[in-house]
Amino acid sequence: MSALANRQLVRALTLVPAAALILANVIGTGVFVKARVMTCNVGSPEMVLTVWLVAGILSLAGALVYAELSAMMPRPGGEFHFLGAAFGPRWAFLYGWTKTISLGASAAAVAILCIVFLNDLTGGALPKFAIFTLPLFIIAVATLINLATVRSNGIATTVLTGVKIGLVLLVGFGGLLIANGDWANFALSGATGTCEGVPDSARLGIGGFGAAMLGALWGYNGWAIIAAVGGEIANPGRNIPRALIGGTATIVVLYLFINTAYFYVLTPLEVASVGETSSVAFEAASRFLGPAATALMSAGLVISAYGTLHTTLLSGPRVPFTMARANLLPERFAQLSNRSVPAVAVVAIGIWSVVLSATGTFDLLTDIYVFVLWVFFGMNGAAVIILRKRYPDYQRPYKLPGYPLVPGIFLLVTAYLLLNTLLVTPGRALAGVGLILAGLPIYRYFEQRMESVGPNTWLGDDTR
Repeated sequence: MSALANRQLVRALTLVPAAALILANVIGTGVFVKARVMTCNVGSPEMVLTVWLVAGILSLAGALVYAELSAMMPRPGGEFHFLGAAFGPRWAFLYGWTKTISLGASAAAVAILCIVFLNDLTGGALPKFAIFTLPLFIIAVATLINLATVRSNGIATTVLTGVKIGLVLLVGFGGLLIANGDWANFALSGATGTCEGVPDSARLGIGGFGAAMLGALWGYNGWAIIAAVGGEIANPGRNIPRALIGGTATIVVLYLFINTAYFYVLTPLEVASVGETSSVAFEAASRFLGPAATALMSAGLVISAYGTLHTTLLSGPRVPFTMARANLLPERFAQLSNRSVPAVAVVAIGIWSVVLSATGTFDLLTDIYVFVLWVFFGMNGAAVIILRKRYPDYQRPYKLPGYPLVPGIFLLVTAYLLLNTLLVTPGRALAGVGLILAGLPIYRYFEQRMESVGPNTWLGDDTR
């Protein structure tokens, strides 16, 4: 391996930017728009809040699982090492393959949403050509910014997180303290709302609850991001668990808070009847901000969407970087710049995102992303149990409480979500399985080049 590839990542992210990384990645657009669909799914405000709480507890259980694994193996590409240690190099590669392909789709989708919100901010004044080209430009800008040091990007992430939290608090406190709301709204139903674009099969009953859970989990998606930058967290045995648990718990509280404000300001029938092109947050804010709500919410959503794009392009390239260092991708992906950034991997993910944004082929990948994500979440839940038995004496700076109950419940609920997706939307589930399996021929090619894959390859506490 070349001298460039032998450079090491720098542990420059302290607790605050590490926690901010989670909040900036998770708080995107879901919490501002999902209440409409979820009300159609389960009918009442109490059930919507229950779903957010259950999904939050599940996400927190996942954060506890990842806290133990990440503190045990604080390495770049996180889950690549967790799965490699528990299931071997084939599954580690399939995770990395699937994650790398999906990253471009996720970044492309968020960049397009960013420009959609910008178009709303300008009152629809952007020409069609600009709506098509600006996502490409914003991906390029985010890619260039992420070529800076991880410390400077940590500062940028902290600022973006502050804006996102401020937006949630503004809508929440404004709705509860300024708007002319009514607590009696919580006793009403939204089952007869317009529910534009929500299929009958996803309304009420067990199917509706499962659909609402997927919507809420999309809103919580991103709490595992810190695992990918484990090799750049200072004092990882202490800071990773604190950032994961504290960040995820903060998000649960914020989500319950803003959704309570939605239903205090709007009846569930009004929430369920919000149009697909609007957001519940905007409708609630308009009740106490008036005409200013449009500009404020649109500006906030632009920043929120960009924040998610920024963290995606910050953490995502650490996965192909790590795969290359295990000789499972071309060596160039393993090279670090003189700023200790995996520049080749960052640029490659940026280019892939631009391609998907320009062609529109990201739609299929984003449709199956949540299903695939939870396949690997479940495997990481199992990895905690497997590694406890296989390496009982290995140093664990943090041990998740409630073992084996917490990972056991996490696995059972994950299995339910995957089975529900398979039954309700089989095309999406099977496409996800196909995406994973498509990596097998590529693994066969790189398998010949792998170095020793003993326990130290996965468990070694270094920044390679």
